[in-house]
Amino acid sequence: MGWSGIMNLRNVDLNLLVALDALLAERNVSRAGRRLGLSQPATSSSLARLRKMFGDPLLVRRGREFTLTAEAERLVQPVREILDLIERTIEQRPEFDPSTDMRTFSISASDYATLVLLSPFVRAAAAEAPGVTIHVLPRSRDPRQLLHTDEADLVIEPRELLGDTDFPSYPLFSDQWLCAVDAANPVGSAQQITLDEYLRLPHLVYSIGPDRQLDFADQRLAQLGIPRRIEFTVESFLLVPFLIRGTSLASLVLERAARQLAAAATGIRLLPPPLPLPDIHETMYWHPRHTTDPAHRWLRERLLASASDLGGMNGLPSDGT
Repeated sequence: MGWSGIMNLRNVDLNLLVALDALLAERNVSRAGRRLGLSQPATSSSLARLRKMFGDPLLVRRGREFTLTAEAERLVQPVREILDLIERTIEQRPEFDPSTDMRTFSISASDYATLVLLSPFVRAAAAEAPGVTIHVLPRSRDPRQLLHTDEADLVIEPRELLGDTDFPSYPLFSDQWLCAVDAANPVGSAQQITLDEYLRLPHLVYSIGPDRQLDFADQRLAQLGIPRRIEFTVESFLLVPFLIRGTSLASLVLERAARQLAAAATGIRLLPPPLPLPDIHETMYWHPRHTTDPAHRWLRERLLASASDLGGMNGLPSDGT
């Protein structure tokens, strides 16, 4: 199609094709109007616009009836085929078969969420969807941007950190904070660490990015004005138990990951924190343009199933689906 054809298409009201189809089928303005649910003057107006668009009278009177011009006869089949194609396109939604279809997804998540949730999810998805590839991206300082630019199909973040957002979301699971120390550390001998004991220890904290954004628990302590001597920061939840082993360091860790790492990180004692800390609520977020996509819906439902196996799901999805 040349440039003139493209420019002409931009000026075409596609509703006129519906009117044209009715006029070509009925060969009568009144009957075509009834078929379209339009008045006779409105249908006559559509016919006038169509005549101007095609440069042809289309319907010509012969006695008391109308007959089609040669140009109109030529249009009957292609116009019907075009409308049939549009109707099928609208009515037929794409399907996704995880057992046979190929698809790639990117999920932004912390190493904690990867261990606790994505690890069992990947095992289940590998069996159910052999053609699906999952790219796990590290946490970002700007998870909203990842969704806006489609760098990530899903972002898994604590609700407490992402805050208010217009992105659709669904809660996955919750977790609580524990205080981790080396088993040989004399504090917490009664399985309880006091605030004074906690503050006397050097600390290792999780942070992210060059500006060292703290995790939710350490942010909370900073907001409370709790003074601590931070000796190390690390961008990995999972390294914490290994790094504090054989030291006097203390660190706040999430229970689900700490319990899973207990076998590998031997010699670590887990204690209730010396003051109450709010639980975190891991939540998945996505861009609304993917809400109805069957493959994306499968991804979210499979993640929800894995989260349900963990226990601790609560709440309702923010988009109501």
